Amino acid sequence: MRAKILVLNGSTRAKSTNGLFIEAIVRLADKRAEFTVYPSVVDLPHFNPDLDVDPAPPEVARFRQLLREADGLLICTPEYAMGVPGSLKNALDWTVSSADLRLKPIMLVTASLSGAKAQASLLETLTVLEGVITSTTMVLVQFARTKVNAEATITDAQALTDVQRALDAFLAPLG
Repeated sequence: MRAKILVLNGSTRAKSTNGLFIEAIVRLADKRAEFTVYPSVVDLPHFNPDLDVDPAPPEVARFRQLLREADGLLICTPEYAMGVPGSLKNALDWTVSSADLRLKPIMLVTASLSGAKAQASLLETLTVLEGVITSTTMVLVQFARTKVNAEATITDAQALTDVQRALDAFLAPLG
């Protein structure tokens, strides 16, 4: 049975560079896993502890269910204003009380102009949430827009190698 992977795009743009990287990664996985791309992190309400009750708001409940059913999580995100996009951080905040990321294998691709600060910040957040993420399952793709084309093909040899290596490390224990 193939591993089930939930995919979060940290970008809120409809036709984003990160969306292209996600398409490329799914193709590179070559049927080694079943990927479910979460429609958009903007669909989640702003995190509010007063709303974090049982039952959770419908979209939060749906998001948490997808996380529980997933064997692993792929996050592909840009960096906004030298940090984590607010909508992605909001989505992760909804997992604090449910512990749905606890011991969940994670692949993190930060595809942005720079991306280093967002990646470092996300690593801290994911570690606090007890996600399983290692240096082998993280990729920083700087100047990302120049490294993937409109057909969702990673065109930069080093970026392709780095993404493939991280994907292999991510999927190996799941398969």
